[in-house]
Amino acid sequence: MNSTIVSYLSQAPGYSMAVDALSKLLGTDATGIVTFLLFLVFSLIVVGALATVGGLGTYAERKISADLQMRQGPNRVGPFGILQFLADGVKMLLKEDVVPRDADKFLFNIAPLLALVGVFMSLAVVPFSSGFTLTHLNVGVFYLLGVSSLVGVGIFLGGYASNSKWSMLGGMRGASQIISYEVPVTLSILAIVIMTGSLSFKTITEAQGGLPHQWFVLHNPFTFIGFFVLFIGALAETNRAPFDLPEAESELVSGYHTEFTGMKFAFFALAEYIEVFVVCGVCAALFLGGYQVPFGLGSGEFVNKLIPSAHPMIGKQIGNFLQLGSFVTKTLALYYVVIWIRWTLPRMRVDSLMVLCWKYLTPIALFNMIGCAVWLYLFNGKSMWAILGKVIASASAGAGGH
Repeated sequence: MNSTIVSYLSQAPGYSMAVDALSKLLGTDATGIVTFLLFLVFSLIVVGALATVGGLGTYAERKISADLQMRQGPNRVGPFGILQFLADGVKMLLKEDVVPRDADKFLFNIAPLLALVGVFMSLAVVPFSSGFTLTHLNVGVFYLLGVSSLVGVGIFLGGYASNSKWSMLGGMRGASQIISYEVPVTLSILAIVIMTGSLSFKTITEAQGGLPHQWFVLHNPFTFIGFFVLFIGALAETNRAPFDLPEAESELVSGYHTEFTGMKFAFFALAEYIEVFVVCGVCAALFLGGYQVPFGLGSGEFVNKLIPSAHPMIGKQIGNFLQLGSFVTKTLALYYVVIWIRWTLPRMRVDSLMVLCWKYLTPIALFNMIGCAVWLYLFNGKSMWAILGKVIASASAGAGGH
C-alpha cells in the first residue's frame, strides 16, 4: 500500500478521536470524508506554496540577473522590491484578454491550463519529506514522467492555436525539444532506478544518506556523469536558457506565447517557474539525497531520547520539518544555478540543440545506464567510498600484521 500524507497524519493521537466523533455526528463512517478533506487541504497548501515560489522565482531571477550585471533590480514595490511579483500579478489581472480573430479559440484557451495542470499534477509525488508528501507512489517516477508531458502538449497547442507563424514555429520547437530531451533524461533516471530497484521516490531517497558521500551523485563515476546529463536535459525540457529556443525573442518575437495576454500569459510563466522548482527537486531527490538529513536527525528519534515522555509523533514532526528544510535548501540551490546559467550562457542554435541531444547526451546517458548496471553486478551496489574504505582497511590490517 502506498503511504500518503493522510496515513502519516493518522498516527497523530487525536486523529482516531476526530474520525469517531465525526462518524457519530453524521451517523456513518467518516473515514472517507476525513481523508478527502485532508487531501484537499494539503493539496491547496502545496499548490499555494508552489504558486508563491513560482512568483518569487520571477523576483529572484530579476535580482540575480541584476547582481550579475551590477544593477539594482526591483527596488520600488515593498522592501528591496520583494512585492514586485504581486504587482506583476495585479498587472496581469488587469490586462485585456485578447484572442486573435482567426485563432482556434478552444485550443487557445485550454493551452495555458494544460501547461499549468501538468505541473500541478506532478506535485503529488514530489518528495518534500518522508511524511509531508501527498503520496509516495510505488511508480512515482513513471507517474512524474507521464504527467509532465502535458506541459509540452500545452506549449505546442499554444503555438498551433494562435494562427501565427512565429507562434507555430515556437510551438514546434518546444514539442521537438521536449520529446528529444526526454530520452537522455529518462535514461539518466533509469540508471538510478536500476541502482535502487524501485520507481518510488521514497525508496530512492532513503537508499541515500544525509552526507554528500552517501548521495548517488558521488556513488560511482556513472551516476556522477548522469547527474549532469539529467540537469542539462531538465534545462532543455523546461525551456530554460541556453535552451530557450521556443521563445527566442530575437527570432520569433516571443515564441509560442506571442499572442497570449493577461492571465493566459501569466499561466505559462507560472508553469515554467514551478516546473523549474519541480525538476530541481527531482534532481535533488534522485542524486543529492533528497530530504535526507545528516546524522539521522530526520527520524526525530533524538527528540524522543531527550524527552522520553513526549509522544513519538512530536519527534516525527520535528524530523519532518528538518527533512523539509533539507529538501528545499538543495532544491533552491539548484534553482539558483538554473537562473545563474540563464544570465551567463548565450542561446544555442536550434541545430546545435538537437546535435547536443542526439549525438552527445543520449549516447552518454545510455552508456551511464549500462555502466550502473555493470557496477551493480560487479560491486553488489556498494559505493566507491565503501569500496575505497574496505581497501584502506585491508591495507592497514596487512601493514599492521606485517
